[in-house]
Amino acid sequence: MHDETEVPIWFFIGCLLLIYGVLIFGAGLYALVFPPPEEQRVALYSLHADVWWGAFMAAVGSFYCLRYHPYKAKAPAGIEALE
Repeated sequence: MHDETEVPIWFFIGCLLLIYGVLIFGAGLYALVFPPPEEQRVALYSLHADVWWGAFMAAVGSFYCLRYHPYKAKAPAGIEALE
């Protein structure tokens, strides 16, 4: 197989985590600005788990997207030849 044309699965997993993290984080922020009525809130609403988990998922997804990006810039051949 050709390593230059392969796209690692971890890149796609990172993209999914990033997208889901941003969506969950946005929904959590919306719930902070416009909270549901008292009788419709979940038991641990005050912890705002959607904000924390959304931020965590977005951070992990960003790391995976950057770490496993398939088209990284390569060093020019001239620099390697000089060393």
